[in-house]
Amino acid sequence: MTADILIVGSGALATYFAGRLSSAGVEVMMLGTWTEGLAALRYRGAHLDGLGNYGVQVSESPADCQGLKYALVLVKSWQTERAGYQLADCLSEDGLVVTLQNGLGNDEILSRLLGPKRVARGVTTIGAALLGPGFVRSSGEGDVTIETHARLTKMVELLRVAEFEVNVVQDAQPFVWGKLMINAAINPLTALLRVKNGELLENPQARVIMKDLAREAAFVAEMSGVVLPYPIPECAVEDVARDTSDNISSMLQDVLRGAPTEVDAINGAIVRTGLQKGILTPVNRAAWLLVRVLPHFGKI
Repeated sequence: MTADILIVGSGALATYFAGRLSSAGVEVMMLGTWTEGLAALRYRGAHLDGLGNYGVQVSESPADCQGLKYALVLVKSWQTERAGYQLADCLSEDGLVVTLQNGLGNDEILSRLLGPKRVARGVTTIGAALLGPGFVRSSGEGDVTIETHARLTKMVELLRVAEFEVNVVQDAQPFVWGKLMINAAINPLTALLRVKNGELLENPQARVIMKDLAREAAFVAEMSGVVLPYPIPECAVEDVARDTSDNISSMLQDVLRGAPTEVDAINGAIVRTGLQKGILTPVNRAAWLLVRVLPHFGKI
C-alpha cells in the first residue's frame, strides 16, 4: 500500500485528521489496533459529523506501511511505545514522525525508538469527540504547532492543503506545557465529577481546585525554565473551560468508555517533574491518584 501520510491511531483525533486530510485529496493510511474502529474506517472511511465520509486505507500491520515517509502519531500517551515499535518497522530511513499527543514525554519515547532525526515535537488545540467507531464530531477549532525540523516542509504542506492552521516554531516546549497545564486543570476534574468543561465554572469549589491545578502546573513549568504562552495561568484555564463549555473532555470520554486515561502523562507528569525540581504538587497528586483509582470502584 502507498499513501502520502500515515496516521497512527484510530480514535477521535486520528479519525478527524484522517477525514480532513482525505477530504482535501491527501492519500491517508491509518495504522491501529482497535478492531471495531478499523472495521468502520475500512467500510465507510472517516465519517465527519455533518460533512460526510472520506475514504482512507486501513491496516493493523506495519508490514502494509513499508517505506512511508510521513507519519502523525495520534494515539493515547500510554500507547506511544507501541506506536514507536510499529513505526520502527515501517517508516523510511529519511522519514519524519510528528507527535501531536497530549502529555509529556511522547517525543522522547519516539526519539529513543526511531532516532531524534526522525521525530518532531508538536501539539494541537483541535478537539474531536468520538461518536462511534470511525465517526467523529469536531469539538473545537484550534491550530497545530510543530517544532522546526529539517524534514518538516512536506508535512506542513499536507496539513495546510487540508486547511489546518499550522505554526512552525523554534521551540514547541512552551506550547506543549501550555496545553499540559490546561489539560491538567480541566480533564481530571471533569472525569471525577462526570461533567462537561463549562460546568466546572458553575461550582465555586470546582473552580478553586481547577485554578490550583493550573497554578501548580505553571509553577513547575516556570521552575523547569519553560515560559508558558499564558501570562495568567488560572485565567487561561477559565477561558478555555468557557470556550469549550459543551465539550466532554478526552479524559471523561475515556472514563465513560472504561478505557485507560492519559492522567499519568498529564497530572502524573507534573507530579514527577515537580519532584525532580524539589517542588511538591499536592493538588495535582490528588487528582492523579483519584483518576487512577476510578476503575477499581464500581458505581453505587
